[in-house]
Amino acid sequence: MTLQIGITVFTFLATMLVIFWRPRGLNEAVPAAVGAAVILFTGTVSGTDVADIIDKIGGAAITIMATIVMAVILESFGFFHWAAAKLASLARGSGYRLYWYIQLLCFLMTLLFNNDGSILITTPILILLLKNLSLPTQQQIPYLLSGALIATASSAPIGVSNIVNLIALEIIDMSLYMHTAMMFVPATLGLLFMSWLMFIAVKKKLPTSLPASATDIEETFFTKHFKPIHGRKIFTDTKQKRTRFMLMLLLFVFLIRCLLFVASYLSIPISAVAVIGSLWLLAWRWYYLRTNPIDIIKKTPWHILVFAFSMYVIIYGLNNIGLTDMLVKFGEPIVNQGLMYASFAMGGLVSILSNFFNNHPALMIGTITLTEMGLDPVTLKTIYLASIIGSDFGALLLPIGTLASLIWLYILKQHDIKLKWMDYLKVSVIVIPISTIVALLLLYFWVKIILI
Repeated sequence: MTLQIGITVFTFLATMLVIFWRPRGLNEAVPAAVGAAVILFTGTVSGTDVADIIDKIGGAAITIMATIVMAVILESFGFFHWAAAKLASLARGSGYRLYWYIQLLCFLMTLLFNNDGSILITTPILILLLKNLSLPTQQQIPYLLSGALIATASSAPIGVSNIVNLIALEIIDMSLYMHTAMMFVPATLGLLFMSWLMFIAVKKKLPTSLPASATDIEETFFTKHFKPIHGRKIFTDTKQKRTRFMLMLLLFVFLIRCLLFVASYLSIPISAVAVIGSLWLLAWRWYYLRTNPIDIIKKTPWHILVFAFSMYVIIYGLNNIGLTDMLVKFGEPIVNQGLMYASFAMGGLVSILSNFFNNHPALMIGTITLTEMGLDPVTLKTIYLASIIGSDFGALLLPIGTLASLIWLYILKQHDIKLKWMDYLKVSVIVIPISTIVALLLLYFWVKIILI
């Protein structure tokens, strides 16, 4: 048994080290899968446990992947280029105004898709826009950094915007409707505070005025990629038609998002609604553009499924060797000291664990621990939501705290944008701890207003 404990702990630490290091751009799913294979081989996680894991993460994983497919479809329609052009137009030459529109874009993309999908959407948009404006790297970084931080943290208001949040909801048997009722207001206010604080932190590095765009990135893309089909004009031949078309797409995605909450309220599997929505959009694209959907399948980051499953196997291994029992003994005296104290303790603990070990294992460990404390429903849900704030806000102190931020770093590297840790920390050290505390306070007082 001692050997099994040692192997499990070593496997977990080695897996996290390789995920953070990512030698030669290694996909994070590879070390996670190897670590899970070691855990399964040693017998720490049984076949029954694997079935339980699939049951817990299956619906969440399908829902998240379906929304990411929608994001990839939008990219194929030229949404990135259209959005970049609109941001430049709305900014009207003001670097400060551009900051706030970027914040709004990143917030909405996370709510409409999820934090990983939002990073995959917004980062290329911003890189395209900032390079087209010919801004120097030191002026690009504040926009890219603040956008990534708000896109990742924006998964807090609604549970469907983050795969690890959805998995945790399954564990504590909490509906999307209840999560949103308890979390949307305090988390959104916390995000507004975070955006304001980031603006103060990066204001001196932002250009007060923006140079003119080097090219019309919208017109260039659509002229190159969208040709008339069978002699008829396509629906994107003018800028007015493109805007109408893009707004229709966003309206459809918003409708599917709303239906997820309706399904949750009616106890209908939300994964079914997400899949139907993505398949309908895919079929519509195939019909209109005569484009085989195989390109969307190839572009979809399916490795996220492997990563989530593998990390959960490793966490189950830690649970089976007694980690959660130890945390229960440690946490029960703290939880019993009152809801506010417990919320701050849990939010702080998950924040710390996330920055050392990534928010996926941190939130999973924290959620499993909470379910074994025998808490009443209100206390359980409140402390769980505090841990979500720690996972989505507090995890951003270091650039390795979330899967979304790891994806973001990889995208920057692909585009030869070098981000120093010191540049990240100069903003995060100021913004993240204070924003996390403010969000936890807002959650506590909001819960007192609506439930207690």
